[in-house]
Amino acid sequence: MGGCLGIVLARAGSKGLAGKNQRVVAGRLMAEWTLMHAAGTAGVDVIALSTDSETLLAAAQQTWPAVRLVRRPAELAGDTATVADAARHALFELEQQRGATFDDVVLWYANVPVRPADLTQRALQLLRQSGCDSVQSVCDVGKHHPYWMRRVDAAGVMTAYVENNIDRRQDLPAVYELDGGVIALRRDGLANAAGQAPHAMLGGDRRAIVTQRGEVVDVDDAMDLAVVEAILSKQSEGMRQREAA
Repeated sequence: MGGCLGIVLARAGSKGLAGKNQRVVAGRLMAEWTLMHAAGTAGVDVIALSTDSETLLAAAQQTWPAVRLVRRPAELAGDTATVADAARHALFELEQQRGATFDDVVLWYANVPVRPADLTQRALQLLRQSGCDSVQSVCDVGKHHPYWMRRVDAAGVMTAYVENNIDRRQDLPAVYELDGGVIALRRDGLANAAGQAPHAMLGGDRRAIVTQRGEVVDVDDAMDLAVVEAILSKQSEGMRQREAA
């Protein structure tokens, strides 16, 4: 049967910001913003929510009837559980219900409520056209470039993290960081990576789509929460004004 499975990963707990995926942000539960993005993405055949949160399960059942619910077991919802294990659990459960395997898998973190609308479509397009093993979204590190970082020892002595003589930002070599916006990968890469090294599910041919800084915002602390509240509230108000015009 093939097709693409999209999995929203949303565990109830969090070390940085307690219960962040269940917090209300700009009038919706945090995870719902990712569900909205998923629902608006062409090319994803089945959307699943993997969570151990009763709050999110109840909200999705009521508001997102097309989303398949995967109750995540406790051993896959703790601080030591891996993304790969949680995603693989959801994949196998959905395939068992479906009676057929998927071709591709998209993973979204529920604590990323701000993404470009076309982000996942771009990732899937590159995955399929290139034949690569996985695609992740990245953004330029900006002023946090490793060339401008320092090591500091116990005595306070500071040394360069990477030896260089660059003092102008425009002369820095391009370096990118994972922004957490989307991961698109081959089904078999995820299914067969159990027990292997971390990130083995991404395969050997890993590619990237580039976002601009601020286009993708994840929430790890109270400051991030305030930022996405402002962004999403402004977006929602703009949408209401356009609808009223």
